[in-house]
Amino acid sequence: MSSLRQIRYFLTVAEFGSFTAAAAALFVAQPALSRQIALLEEELGFPLFERLPRGVRLTPAGERYRVRMQNCLRELDEAAEEGRDLAHGQGGVLRLLHSSSTPVPVFLPWLRQLLAQVPRLRVDLDRLSSELQIAEIAAGKADLGLVRLPLLRRDPAVRLLPLPPEPLQVLLPAGHPLAERTALHLAELAPYPFVSAVHRERGGLARRVADLCLERGFVPLLAPVLSRKTAMLDLVAAGFGIAVVPAGLAAQAGPGTTCRPLLDADAQAEWAVAVPLQAGPLAQRLLACLPTLVADAVDPPGQ
Repeated sequence: MSSLRQIRYFLTVAEFGSFTAAAAALFVAQPALSRQIALLEEELGFPLFERLPRGVRLTPAGERYRVRMQNCLRELDEAAEEGRDLAHGQGGVLRLLHSSSTPVPVFLPWLRQLLAQVPRLRVDLDRLSSELQIAEIAAGKADLGLVRLPLLRRDPAVRLLPLPPEPLQVLLPAGHPLAERTALHLAELAPYPFVSAVHRERGGLARRVADLCLERGFVPLLAPVLSRKTAMLDLVAAGFGIAVVPAGLAAQAGPGTTCRPLLDADAQAEWAVAVPLQAGPLAQRLLACLPTLVADAVDPPGQ
């Protein structure tokens, strides 16, 4: 099999058109260079050069081989550079997951800060439920996740770094009876249908809101049309019901809605960064751009 050294020798001879000049440029003895080219030609099964009285000239097959090897060598050099960048957190692909209740504008400032530090970085974003994020990260298919708490299922290969909680707000259709109020208590929402519902196998925002309502003695009424995704913003605007959402998500609501703060001290949406136990360099760079994290991670079961 052709060695990388032989290919570099071949390309240098092709560039200079002379074994003597190529040997000088490579700082090798000319007989050693000639021997390596002869071994390469023997292995390939065809001559690369026509030997002339003064110098050498590529054969048609040699010219074609030169073009292909230049491209291969370029690929190898780029691969080595990308590997060095990735190893030092200076480039590569960061696979970041986020829940539907954590829209991109919420964490966009962190990404901008990271991209300013690592210009050769590419971020691959994907929206996924919090439980599924844990599974993807544990399987090595993603680097980081932004998850909503509580989580019903955990994995010992993934730890959680809590972020400062977001205040919850109530999103109302325009003209709703409560829209005239400047602020509300959760208990006042009991008579009105919600456009979100709890998934029996998942935690996240809907379960957090349901738990808060249950603590106040009522089960949220269900609207005729439901969504566990950001589509609930459109459902509120269409007048199907109300929604209790984090402030960052409420800011994405369009016309036809009214947002009011909640007065309850515990009306907060809890979230965290899901990190593999052995976070890569890029993941560590992004963590450094996040708001101040709680010092102690939430340890997964069994840790």
